[in-house]
Amino acid sequence: MFEAIVRNGILMTVAALIITVLGILAAFRVPVQMIPDLEVRTVSIQTSWPGATPQDVEKEILIEQEEYLRTLPNMQRLESSASSGSAVIELDFPFGVDMTQTLIEVNNALNQVPSYPENVDEPRVFANSFSANSFMYFAISPLPGNPRNVDMVMMRDFVVDNVRTRLSGVPGVSQVNVSGGAERQIRILLDPTRLADRQLTILDVRNAIRARNRDVSGGEVDGGKRRYLLRTIGRFDSVESLQDMIVDRRGDSLIRLGDIADIELDHSRIQNYAYFNARPILFASVNREAGSNVIDIKYAMLDAVERVNQDVLLPNGMQMQLMAEDAGYVEASIRNVWLNLALGALFATVVMFLFLRSVSATAVGILGIPVCTIAAFIGLLAAGRTINVISLAGVAFAIGMTLDNSIVVIEAIELKRRQGLDRIRAAIEGVQSVWTAVLASTLTTILVFLPVLFIREEAGQLYSDVAIAISASILASMLVAITLIPTASARLSFGTEHRSHTQSEFRERLLSRIDSLIATRQRRTATIAVTVTVSIAVILLLTPPAEYLPEGEEPKTFASMSAPPGYNLETMKEIGLEVQDYFMQFVGDDPDRFDRGETDVPAIRYLNTRISASGFRIISEPIKHADIDELMDAITAKYREYPGMRAFAARGSIISSNDGGTRSINLDVSGPNLGVIYAAALATYRRAEEVFGNPRIQSSPSSLSLSQPMLEVRPDWSRAAELGLTANDVGYTVAALTDGAFVDEYFESDDKIDMYLYGITGGETDVDNLGGLPIFTPQGSI
Repeated sequence: MFEAIVRNGILMTVAALIITVLGILAAFRVPVQMIPDLEVRTVSIQTSWPGATPQDVEKEILIEQEEYLRTLPNMQRLESSASSGSAVIELDFPFGVDMTQTLIEVNNALNQVPSYPENVDEPRVFANSFSANSFMYFAISPLPGNPRNVDMVMMRDFVVDNVRTRLSGVPGVSQVNVSGGAERQIRILLDPTRLADRQLTILDVRNAIRARNRDVSGGEVDGGKRRYLLRTIGRFDSVESLQDMIVDRRGDSLIRLGDIADIELDHSRIQNYAYFNARPILFASVNREAGSNVIDIKYAMLDAVERVNQDVLLPNGMQMQLMAEDAGYVEASIRNVWLNLALGALFATVVMFLFLRSVSATAVGILGIPVCTIAAFIGLLAAGRTINVISLAGVAFAIGMTLDNSIVVIEAIELKRRQGLDRIRAAIEGVQSVWTAVLASTLTTILVFLPVLFIREEAGQLYSDVAIAISASILASMLVAITLIPTASARLSFGTEHRSHTQSEFRERLLSRIDSLIATRQRRTATIAVTVTVSIAVILLLTPPAEYLPEGEEPKTFASMSAPPGYNLETMKEIGLEVQDYFMQFVGDDPDRFDRGETDVPAIRYLNTRISASGFRIISEPIKHADIDELMDAITAKYREYPGMRAFAARGSIISSNDGGTRSINLDVSGPNLGVIYAAALATYRRAEEVFGNPRIQSSPSSLSLSQPMLEVRPDWSRAAELGLTANDVGYTVAALTDGAFVDEYFESDDKIDMYLYGITGGETDVDNLGGLPIFTPQGSI
C-alpha cells in the first residue's frame, strides 16, 4: 500500500489539493461566534396584567399557573416572581432534555389554566440561553436640535411597527427588542360631576362602550350573480366616533360620551426613561439565532439600519445609531487567536529547523500544518460547531501536536537513507517501520480528548470544540505523515544523507550526561525521586487558582442603583438625571487626566442610562480598557452618596451573565414566612459586607424590606349593599378614578390600541383626595 502511495506522487498531490479546497470552503461556511452556543435549559413564562398589584398578580396568575406547571416531567426548579403588572416564572431543566418537547409540554400545561382576569395578556413562553442574548444595542433619538419636535415617548408604537419589523428580517436575527417610551392609549377622562348630574355610573359608561364597540359577521347574501359577505360595523374608527357615541337615552334627549368625558389619543403611564449620552432615546437590542454567524449579522444589521434611517427615521425627524456591540470584541479576540496561531506555526517551524538542520526536510515536515489546520475546520463543520475563540484555541494547540507524527516519519526515512537506500525505497521502508507507532500515538491522543464530548454541563459544551478541533487535526496529521510526507521525501534531498551523528558534540555530551544519571541503581533511584519531588512541588506551588469556568470579562460595566421601597418614578428621575449629569462631563474626556490624578473618574466612551421607579442603571465602558475597575468603583461611590440606595456594579462577560459572572456566590433563602425570609436575607447581606472587603452584592428583589407602602380600600359592605354596589363595582370605579381601568380595544388600521377610563385628573389623583372621589350609585345617590 505504501509503495503505491509513494510512487503515485501526482495522485497524492491532487488529493491533497482537493482536501485543501474543500477545507477552505468549509472554513468560510462555519459560523463565527465569540463562544460556542450553550444548551438551552431554562424556560421563561411572562404574563402581563397592566395596573395590577403584586399581591393580585400572585393570587390570580402565579398560583393558577404553578398548579399546572409543577407537574412537568424532568423539571428541576421552578422560580416565580410577581411585580406590579407582571408575572414571571422560570423553569430549569437538566442537561440533555429535549427543549422542543419541553416547550410543548409547558404550553399544554398553561392551556389548562381555566381563565385569567380581564385585561391579562396571553402568557409568553420562550427558552433562554446566555449565548443567544442581545449582542447589538441601538439608540433611536431625535435629530440634533429636534427640528420636528418629536416626542420620543409617543414614538414607541411607530418604531415597533416600522423599524423592528424591518430589522427582524435580517438573516440570523431571532428577535429585536424595543424598550422605552410608552404604548399609545385612548384616554377617556370622565368627569364624576357630569356623570352624577346625568345619573350615570362608571360601569354604565364601560358597558355602553363595550356594547357598541363590536363588529358582527352576518354571513353571506346572494344578489343576482354575486355573493356578498355581510358584516355589521360597530367598532370605533376615530376619536370623533367615540365622542359621538350614545351612552344613554332619556326621553328625547341623548347623552353622548363627549358630554361626560374628554377623549384623547395619548400614551399609557410611562414606566421608565432611557438616555444615551444624556439624550432621550428608545432602546433597541438585537438577539441572534443559535448557530448563526455573529460577524455576518453585524454588518447586515448595520446596512439595514442605514436603510431604515434613510427611508423611515430621517423623514420623521429621528435617527438610529449604534451604542454598543459585542461583535467587535468577537472580531478582536478572533484576530488575536489567528495571530497567535500564525506565531505558533512560525516558532514550531524554527524549532523543527534547528533540530533537522535541513531546509528541505523542514519544508516537508511543516507540510502538514496548513492541511491539518484546514482539516480542523472540516471537523468543526461536520460536527455542527462554530469558529470561536475556543475552537481556534484548539486549532492553535494542535499545531505542535501535528508536527510530532511528521518528525517521527521524517526521522525514520532519513535513517534509511543513511543506511544507503535510495530516496524512494527509503521513503517506503521508513514509513513502513513506524506507521503502527504513529497510528497508536494518534489514537491515544484522540482518546485523551474524546471524553470531553460526553460532558453535558457548560464546561463540556464550551470545550468540546477544543476536542473536536484537536482530534480532527491530529487525525489529519497521521494521514499526512504516512502519505504526503513519504511521497514528498521520495522526491527531495534532505542534504543529510552523508552527515554523521558523531559530528554533533552537543548530542554526544547530552547522551553522556543521560548515561551518567542511569549508570547505577542508586543514581536511577535518585533521579526518579528528584523528578517526582519536583513534579509535586510544581503542582502544589505553581498551580493557579481553580474556577469552574473562565471569567471572559469585557471592558464594560453594568452598574445598578436600587431604590428603597415606595420611591416613585419622578423621584428616581430627579436622582438619575443628577447622576447622569455628573458622569457626562467625563464622556469623551482625555484618559491621561485620570492617569495624572486630575479627575476621580476615568474617561468614558459612552453613557447609557435607564431610570425606573425601582432604580437607576448605567451601562458604560472606559476609553482605556484598563480603567474598568476604577470606573466601576467611581459609579458605586456616587450611588452610595444617596441615602437608602444600594449599589451594585459588575463587568460584562462573554461566558456568563452580567450580574457577577462565574466568580459570584449565589445564595437562595426560602421558607414558609416572607417576613422571616427577608430578615434572614438582610442579615446575610450585612454579614457579607463585614466579611468581604468592599463586596459587590445584589439581591432579588432589589430591596430586602417589606416596607412597600400600600393603601387598601375596605368598603363598608352593609352600606355598599344598600346602595346596590358590588365588589366589582367599587373596585373598578376606584381603579378608573385613580390609575385608570381598561375598558376595550380600539383599532387604528392594523394597530390595536387599548382604551382606558380615567378620572378627570387623568391618573394623577393625590392620596389625600382618595376619600373624596364622587361615585354615583345605582340608587341615585353620590
